[in-house]
Amino acid sequence: MKTPTAMDMTLKLLLCAALLGLGLGTAGPAFAEGLIHELSIGVLAHDVPDLWSGFRKEPSSADINVEAKLSPSMAAFFGTMRPAIGATISTEGHTSHAYIDARVTNDLSDRLFIGWGVGAAVHDGNTGPHDPQRKALGSQLLFHIPFEIGFRLDGRSSVSAYFEHTSNANTQRYNEGMDRLGVRYGYRF
Repeated sequence: MKTPTAMDMTLKLLLCAALLGLGLGTAGPAFAEGLIHELSIGVLAHDVPDLWSGFRKEPSSADINVEAKLSPSMAAFFGTMRPAIGATISTEGHTSHAYIDARVTNDLSDRLFIGWGVGAAVHDGNTGPHDPQRKALGSQLLFHIPFEIGFRLDGRSSVSAYFEHTSNANTQRYNEGMDRLGVRYGYRF
């Protein structure tokens, strides 16, 4: 187990704030003013092999994903684009990251939707091949590419399969990238 870093603490504080926000419902000021459109929380498999990123694999673990889609929106790509901020935190002390995205949601029917986007992530992992148990991600700032397909249970709740990829898109010497895959629960305000 690695020693916690400042990035670890920042990611854990973001997770706690998001969980607290879930418990506050519409009582919190961000919700009352309409800043947050949707909160999502999920469990993802850490560094799933044979998806987009190959190379070495970090040890398997469960990661917690917390995300807030903000209310400002615009029509784009046959859907609605919103800013999203979030974090994926390793429960075993492996690479974690925080991200900000431009996220598009396309409604395929009244209940079925897809979401996709692009953004940037900062992580607490390695940039070079210093540790055989951690990937060489090349730089602290990475591209973040999410994709999800989900089902709306009602006007507020949804469940989805969620995938995210982080890498530097071969802009650095090392670019092992990382993929996570899992399920999320979303709640709209």
